[in-house]
Amino acid sequence: MIPPLSDLPREFAFIKRHFLALAGPAALELSDDAAVYTPPAGRDLVVAADAMVENVHFLPSDPPETVGRKLLRCNLSDLAAMGAKPEGWLLTLACPKTIADSWFTAFCNGLKQDQLLFNVHLMGGDTTSTRGPLVLSLTILGSVVPGQAVKRRGAREGDSLWVTGTIGDGALGLRVLQGKLTDSSDHLVNRYRLPQPRVGLPLHGLASAAMDISDGLLQDVGHLARENNVGAVIWGAQVPLSKAAQRCGPQWLETCLTGGDDYEILFSVPPQYDAKLSQNPVLPTVLGPVAVHKIGVLTAPEKGIQTLGANGEPLIFKQSGWSHF
Repeated sequence: MIPPLSDLPREFAFIKRHFLALAGPAALELSDDAAVYTPPAGRDLVVAADAMVENVHFLPSDPPETVGRKLLRCNLSDLAAMGAKPEGWLLTLACPKTIADSWFTAFCNGLKQDQLLFNVHLMGGDTTSTRGPLVLSLTILGSVVPGQAVKRRGAREGDSLWVTGTIGDGALGLRVLQGKLTDSSDHLVNRYRLPQPRVGLPLHGLASAAMDISDGLLQDVGHLARENNVGAVIWGAQVPLSKAAQRCGPQWLETCLTGGDDYEILFSVPPQYDAKLSQNPVLPTVLGPVAVHKIGVLTAPEKGIQTLGANGEPLIFKQSGWSHF
């Protein structure tokens, strides 16, 4: 039996008030220091973690409902890239004392929406105070049939490169919020605040390697190529852009290709599966069907990473993507 909140120390009352409604059975009503979780029979456990820092990964003006959902969705994107099914999550908060209780009410209300969408529940976590910005860290647990996890390694020279959805919307959405762009449709801001993780994407038996795109398409292609000791050619004109991104003009192409915050899936496809996917470039996900686009090919390692324009000319950019350091 849970005691009345008024009888609990302040920290524990805060936890129960906001997070108990998100907790699943493994959380033990958030009364213990650890969760007790039994993985699904015959499946491997997949674990990932990601953090978001105020004024780095989200803005103080962002609605708290979307901040919680973005945090969860960024981690779900890591599971999606491996073809894993979400099972649960843990949350760590480092909170300034200046954040109102109502902010966390809205934060958790947003998380409730996504827990229903993705059939996943809170298992536990930790709270602490800080004199710095709000820091949110989430650890996600998922599962996959043994031997079916799609990894970054496995691609070969000659495999084609594909991406889900559209690229650049999140990075452009941040520029809209910074006053550097306008977008009457609100599509770009919505994509920045609310990524669309491709949970359920059927990659096993199709992709030779995969990863989610968070640091910028060009940089993440480089990561994938390096892990597989290959080079890559990216066809800049074939990278899918939303109508809202296209309206921004060609001068924003570099931002689209290098800005990050896409949370789409980059994957390589062996030649024997390429033609079939090209005939029907739509794949199912938990959030509905998503179009996939061929954007390049893996090459010999000595050729490096090249981005070419519509006429085959090299495209040179100041940077390839986001750096965490």
